Amino acid sequence: MRPGGSPESLQRRRTEAIRLLHEGHRPVEVAHRLGVDRRSVRRWKAAFRRSGASGIRARPVPGRPWKLSAKARYRLEKMLLKGAQAAGFPTDLWTCERVGRMIHRRLGVVYHVDHIGRLLRSLGWTPQRPQRRAIERDEEGIRRWTKADWPRTKKKPTA
Repeated sequence: MRPGGSPESLQRRRTEAIRLLHEGHRPVEVAHRLGVDRRSVRRWKAAFRRSGASGIRARPVPGRPWKLSAKARYRLEKMLLKGAQAAGFPTDLWTCERVGRMIHRRLGVVYHVDHIGRLLRSLGWTPQRPQRRAIERDEEGIRRWTKADWPRTKKKPTA
């Protein structure tokens, strides 16, 4: 599994490991200093010996590229923050299906509904459950009751 960090930061770490190895440090010491596994240090040493600096060069991130560019993802987040009603939906609840329809309508990119959650997580959004409350709910009446009536009806502790 690929470690976290940008390709440039990973390459800096590999370059630092090679520098420490050339200074005479053992792979175990280098691994401890850099917070990596000793086998990684040995693998980098072998790659450097085999191909030089190009052996430890940063490579592009594996996997399929995003359908939405960074700029489009930024625009998507701004649209999400405005709310679902601003996007033309009857309620302010975002669902994966609604987000997918909005992306298609406004950004011209089609996502399968099962992949919308992954996209939202990459933006830092997490699934939330809406609180269910009756439309007829009287917040002021509830507040008044809890301050005035509830203390009178609550059992008093025995002395």
